[in-house]
Amino acid sequence: MSEQSAGDPAVEARRARFGVLPERIRFESMTEGAASGPGGAANAAYDPEGAWRFYNCLAVDLAL
Repeated sequence: MSEQSAGDPAVEARRARFGVLPERIRFESMTEGAASGPGGAANAAYDPEGAWRFYNCLAVDLAL
């Protein structure tokens, strides 16, 4: 199939316009490690008595 597409004008025009694919990016280059404190920030900010304010409830919205 590559022999047929080598003479195809559409394939040649596409190669002339776009060239080749860029080099692959390694997974290690896409990730970053960061140190976190003990317990994380999410656990330190938890307030069980004020948690009701962050959840949607139709009864609360309608003041029932």
